[in-house]
Amino acid sequence: MQDGTLLAAVDLGSNSFRLEIGRLDHGLIHRVEYLKETVRQGAGLDEQRNLGADAMQRGWECLARFAERLAGFAPGRVRAVATQTLREARNREEFLRRGSAILGFPIDVVSGPEEARLIYQGVARLLPQSDERRLVVDIGGRSTELILGQQFTPSAVASYRVGSVAWSARYFADGAFTREAFEAAEVAAKAVLDEAAQTYCPGLWEMAYGSSGTMGAVGTVLTSAGYGEGLITREGLDWLREQLLRARHADRVRLDGLKEDRRPVIGGGVSIVRAVFDLLDIREMRVAQGALRQGALYDLLEREQPGADLRSATVRALMQRFAVDEVHAARVARLACRLFDEAAALGSAGASRQLQWAACLHEIGCRISHSNYHRHGAYILDHAEAAGFAQPELHALSLLVLGHRGKLRKLEADLGDALLALQLLCLRTAVALCHARREPDVQGLGLRLQGQRCTVHSRAGWAAAYPQSAHLLREEAAAWHKTPWEFVAELS
Repeated sequence: MQDGTLLAAVDLGSNSFRLEIGRLDHGLIHRVEYLKETVRQGAGLDEQRNLGADAMQRGWECLARFAERLAGFAPGRVRAVATQTLREARNREEFLRRGSAILGFPIDVVSGPEEARLIYQGVARLLPQSDERRLVVDIGGRSTELILGQQFTPSAVASYRVGSVAWSARYFADGAFTREAFEAAEVAAKAVLDEAAQTYCPGLWEMAYGSSGTMGAVGTVLTSAGYGEGLITREGLDWLREQLLRARHADRVRLDGLKEDRRPVIGGGVSIVRAVFDLLDIREMRVAQGALRQGALYDLLEREQPGADLRSATVRALMQRFAVDEVHAARVARLACRLFDEAAALGSAGASRQLQWAACLHEIGCRISHSNYHRHGAYILDHAEAAGFAQPELHALSLLVLGHRGKLRKLEADLGDALLALQLLCLRTAVALCHARREPDVQGLGLRLQGQRCTVHSRAGWAAAYPQSAHLLREEAAAWHKTPWEFVAELS
């Protein structure tokens, strides 16, 4: 990626949506523009965990405004990331389909641990390089992320379902501030975060940093009150709670540095910060400049460099964890990608890399059981916490693993995606040709795509020399017969 390239990250948080645009300069990304809108989508979840129509409409309208600023950006230069509210929402697909179309770029729902990893990257990239062991805390609208790390490498990541929007709605629903409400909110937050006490205890870090909205808001108020620039202390938190109790209601809170959009959720936010300080025995915390959106920007940069792409390392780790036959997986991957690159006028380097990962993982389910191992493999990928991958990316891999063998009826609803269908054609062909678990003779063998007709052709005498391989390819033609795609085996 060249210096001067513009990159953009969209963070669809539970309280606010944010757009960050940066310019690449010698490996660093410098801010060009930053937009933030309070959408409070997390407050729009009902008891059945469905997003209400008003919450979805607020989100879509915000994305439409962001889309105007992103007009002209290339697909690989924008990353849109959704977090806890859309992880929870049962009707999230409705919001995501329309939201992605409005924005003009796909919206990735990331897992809690992946959100934590991106937060750490954003914080670490904007801190001076140091060997200090860091604790990073990010309190969002519906989740709190805790991370331990050193330099640019996180060593422990976790996400907990406790956030400023959710806690304000639960413990300060009418806006009233009482000691009883604060005590209940803090006790409840500690109960959710209790398991973090061992993993994130003080002996494992030297400096604590607070990231993003709640921490930034608390830090700004305390700075305005004279507690030190960008510093959150226990004394300062005691003072802040007393100011809220004196105000007695969110509508009456008047504090220098507190923005209007933060007032309705300050009670829940302060109670969680206090709970984290008590539970992890934190004496002081510095407010960090980096956050999820900066992490997403640097993740875009890494994805452009295949050797540095964390997803490739994650795939290798999954292969090792599930004892995949690495030699055979690499053999299938090479052939599948060769066939795809020959046929894919609509393909891309990203699609080819995705196919390679699926081929490397196509036997991941064998560790559970060889019977229906493709179904086990698909389940693993749909439920794995895989660093670097968003949930839609893992689902795309799971579809390829699920469909690499057996009947195609199970993917009937997905074969309308031309790119997925071609990836699957190439993967199934490669698996068939590598059936003997040795390097196949594919000299003169190729794949040709014309519309929705895919033809595999061979050199003269190949079918007679390799009758089992020829039989499997003809069986493959029959497997595709009842789909919108046609697979033709022209074998000599």
